[in-house]
Amino acid sequence: MIRSELIQKISEENPHLFQRDVERIVNTIFEEVINAMARGDRVELRGFGAFSVKKRDSRQGRNPRTGESVSVDEKHVPFFKTGKLLRERLNGEAE
Repeated sequence: MIRSELIQKISEENPHLFQRDVERIVNTIFEEVINAMARGDRVELRGFGAFSVKKRDSRQGRNPRTGESVSVDEKHVPFFKTGKLLRERLNGEAE
């Protein structure tokens, strides 16, 4: 599912809301999640999962083409851990 499909689905299930308002709400939610993660905060959505940022230390890597040793800088990467309800649904354990 992509963002536009999510907006469409929410609009269909909530006919009292204008699609432009639903779009604004969805965009605001995503923007707040991104802003929180950019600050290094953790975002938890109960039953769905938690978004966090993990730090990867700098290290020595290899250029796969030449085998030459290269320095890989420290970086921060997004991380998602599924919630219990989502895990159960995916594994067919919950109704």
